[in-house]
Amino acid sequence: MAPRTPKSKPAKTSAQPGPSVDEAKTLIAELCGLFYNQGWVGGTGGGISVKAGDGSIVMAPSGVQKERMKEDDMFVLDSNGEIIHTPDAKPLPARPPKLSECSPLFMAAYELRGAGAVIHSHSLNAVMATILDPEATEFKVTHLEMIKGIEGHGFYGNCVVPIIENTARECELTDRLRQAIKDYPSSNAVLVRRHGVYIWGKDWIQAKTQSECYDYLFASAIEMHKLGIDASRPPAASPLKASTNELSENGNHSHKSEPHEHSEAPAPKRQKYGSKMPTCVVLDIEGTVAPISFVSDVMFPYAKKHVRQHLELAYGTAEGTEDIQLIRQQAVDDQAQGIEGITLIPEDNGDNKVQVIDAVVKWVEDAIAKDRKIAALKTLQGHIWRLGFNRGELRAELFRDVPDALTELRAAGVKTYIYSSGSREAQRLFFGYSQVGDLRPYLSGFFDTSSGTKTESTSYQNIALSLGVDSPSELLFATDVYSEAVAAKAAGWNAVLVTRPGNKPLPESHDFKVISSMKELLI
Repeated sequence: MAPRTPKSKPAKTSAQPGPSVDEAKTLIAELCGLFYNQGWVGGTGGGISVKAGDGSIVMAPSGVQKERMKEDDMFVLDSNGEIIHTPDAKPLPARPPKLSECSPLFMAAYELRGAGAVIHSHSLNAVMATILDPEATEFKVTHLEMIKGIEGHGFYGNCVVPIIENTARECELTDRLRQAIKDYPSSNAVLVRRHGVYIWGKDWIQAKTQSECYDYLFASAIEMHKLGIDASRPPAASPLKASTNELSENGNHSHKSEPHEHSEAPAPKRQKYGSKMPTCVVLDIEGTVAPISFVSDVMFPYAKKHVRQHLELAYGTAEGTEDIQLIRQQAVDDQAQGIEGITLIPEDNGDNKVQVIDAVVKWVEDAIAKDRKIAALKTLQGHIWRLGFNRGELRAELFRDVPDALTELRAAGVKTYIYSSGSREAQRLFFGYSQVGDLRPYLSGFFDTSSGTKTESTSYQNIALSLGVDSPSELLFATDVYSEAVAAKAAGWNAVLVTRPGNKPLPESHDFKVISSMKELLI
């Protein structure tokens, strides 16, 4: 029997964000039939619940054959999970109506994630996904198209689903599931070992869509495992088939090579910069791979808004104490250099927490207003942003060409690094929580101002030493800032200038190559 698409639709009026209770009952009955045909809810297993427009929760009962479920079989709960309607008992051999043991687990998703619908599947794919590695606490998959169907994820990112251990009774899973939901804010599902999966969405449409996408990903990982492929790792990079002297003048191979077993596509042509081709590409962030507006209009205001909250939470911890001491010392150094208007940070005497935090907040606000690129500020901002990214309140915005460019650079055997004034932790967060997912597998490392300021040639000399190249001419730096390109060139690097919407105009005359897309780096 072919799967049916439910005909019930949520109410269209803005005053009622979800379906009516009666519509939700009909919808659940149709979804149960659909999922039965897909093999997800056989033997009365699994369950579905939908939040109605009035805030009540409509929930499928326990012990009823899902393909025979009717509208009048449904329970209705209030927003706190208390039963406000119990369905009438039916003649034997039907069992007396019983609320699903999934109820407290469903309520966890409504409470902690603001879900509009929750689906519990006993899909064989979900069960097998939990035993691919019996010791794993996470299911991971990357580089599959259906990842894009999961909210907040993209093709290049890592889709991670926590795995919790099963218990004898479903209701006893509640604490474990609640903790997993809190620990994995980017996941819209929780797998239960040898049991199944719980999946939620902002409404029934998203919950259904994501359930289908997750199941596809589980199935893909299982099939890839059979072939000896680890679904959690990006495809293997195409190795360089020829050394530099085997390439013709236009960058093509002078002879044909046998295709590599794991090659995704032929390696892109590699542009010569000077007499050699780049061994490593180093990228700036702001104005190069990400819009200046995102950093200035989103990230900086977020750090400023949350600095007091962060300091109060971190005060007295080793990290919080170190952050404050860095700022305290920076303020002392600034005053010694004759900088005016510096806010000094008092020492902690055990009874002046408020005064210390007030002073740090004032110092941070002044430093942000002056756009100071100093380690004390960048370190604290990185710790504040970490909380925002982990909570899902921040997601890095990259130019559309960047993910493909990172893929092509990797496939060409070119190592890619980041050099930014932001702390290395902030950089890792930025690329780990992008709008297309986790791009860190494509990056070989991160450099910040601990290597030196970006307008000093010695900084690029330090980085070249870290990368261990034979000559700095093997390195290529891409930036939107002319003075940074000049500093890199003075250190013997090759450099290109990047034009992006919102960037400052470049000088009218210079001798740098200008690109508008990262994909132009090696063509």
